[in-house]
Amino acid sequence: MQVFTPTDVAERTANKYLGVLVAAKFARILNEFPRFGSAVPEKKLTTKALEQLTTDEIQFRVVPKVER
Repeated sequence: MQVFTPTDVAERTANKYLGVLVAAKFARILNEFPRFGSAVPEKKLTTKALEQLTTDEIQFRVVPKVER
């Protein structure tokens, strides 16, 4: 099992909370793609998302909320 510490996530984002939100959103996007069955067990989508976030494979930007 791969472990991602809050420090690992915070190094790539502004803070650990933003990192978890970005990874969760990316995991939802990954879930929309079709998965093909194989004999090898696949990593969980949240693990894939956190792995890609901590290795700088995901680029994101924060868009401020517009108040009306």
